[in-house]
Amino acid sequence: MPNIDNIKKYKNIHMIGIGGVSMSGIAEILKNWGFHVTGSDANNSETISLLEKAGIKVTIGHNLEDVAKSDVVVYSAAIKQDDPEILEANKLNIPTIERADFLGEITRCYKDTICISGTHGKTTTTSMVSLCFLEGLKDPSIQVGAYLNAIKGNYKVGNSEHFILEACEYVESFLKFNPKAEIILNIDNDHLDYFKTFENIKKAFEKYVKLLPKDGLLVLNGDDKNCLDLAKLTNAKVLTYGITNKKTDFFAVNIAFDNDGFPEFDVYHKDEFLDRFKLRVPGMHNVLNSLACIAVCTEYGIDKKDIKSALLKFTGAHRRFEYKGKIENKASVYDDYGHHPTEIIATAKSLMNKKYNESWAIFQPHTYSRTKLLLEDFAKALLNFDHIIVLDIYAAREKNTYNITSKDLVDKIKSLGKDALYIPDFNDCVKYVKENIKQDDIVLTLGAGTVTEIGPMLVK
Repeated sequence: MPNIDNIKKYKNIHMIGIGGVSMSGIAEILKNWGFHVTGSDANNSETISLLEKAGIKVTIGHNLEDVAKSDVVVYSAAIKQDDPEILEANKLNIPTIERADFLGEITRCYKDTICISGTHGKTTTTSMVSLCFLEGLKDPSIQVGAYLNAIKGNYKVGNSEHFILEACEYVESFLKFNPKAEIILNIDNDHLDYFKTFENIKKAFEKYVKLLPKDGLLVLNGDDKNCLDLAKLTNAKVLTYGITNKKTDFFAVNIAFDNDGFPEFDVYHKDEFLDRFKLRVPGMHNVLNSLACIAVCTEYGIDKKDIKSALLKFTGAHRRFEYKGKIENKASVYDDYGHHPTEIIATAKSLMNKKYNESWAIFQPHTYSRTKLLLEDFAKALLNFDHIIVLDIYAAREKNTYNITSKDLVDKIKSLGKDALYIPDFNDCVKYVKENIKQDDIVLTLGAGTVTEIGPMLVK
């Protein structure tokens, strides 16, 4: 059982935004440790029903009485300081703690927190590592950024000292954690609304690596120069992995793809053949993700037969190239979370290994700042598809102070010599696709917002 001395003083914990991916996981862990947990959220959801089933009282809207009864109020990053519950806590002198800070306190309860970070591939790799630890009977606690079938949710409460955690670099929240092991998958230009420059992103990762203890573990992508630069900043053990870079501790060769685009490959460890692995998720980027997983799990003494078996069971995290069904027995529909040019290119490359007629991308840009700063990169990434439809920008946490619209992206694509359509209305978009697809086409809905609703509308 983890050592909870540092948070014992909070017997009653109230959580604002409890339905969030990370918040709900924290709530369940706390409940399991015997704390009294209440929460509130703006919207009802499947997650809230699960929390209520676990005996956690949740209010949709605000509950100032629950705030008054609490010893601490934990709130998610989206909650503003003028929120009625925050104001009530301040009035009553009840401490308030932001989610990442509180999760940091929870990581201090475990002897072994394994943090998976990087700009892309965190959820997939966290899922892979989690499945391997489960297969190897290590009984870990898990917190991952999407629904994972094997644990019927996005978190699991285990009874060992292992805590496997998806650690996000946005607003440097991963600097709040207490990692014993870190996987860094890649460092790319993202979240520039916060970081402003790529140099600042690199600096955040430098600080993150320095959190590791001497007896810790750092696993780095050897194909990414920005990752390799971090090795010299720590006294922890460093392991590297790669595909193009064979001067790594773990590398893959003889990579072949089946008709679904699923890879099979040989893995060498310190130049000795380890085994041949097969995945049930498509794309070369997932070969890299699995190498990170194989490296960390081998170091933790998990048997290679358990790693092989767990990787074969993994059919993808929710919204990562997820199969949604067929349109009138003609075209297959997939849904993908890709909302950054690098992710869109990786998804397009995954398509190249599949057998199909023509490809359709229905893309919903995510945040004005990202669309404005990476406009040209988005346009070039979308050129990889035969048909391109762009929906309105999903604002998320922003106001449009950037003077940018989806029409700008469509114009940019056209200027690069390819046709693209701007269709803001979801029903119009569905109608257009249904009228124009051909036999054996592939339709992909792309983005981190409400675009995920289009897949079910198409296959219904």
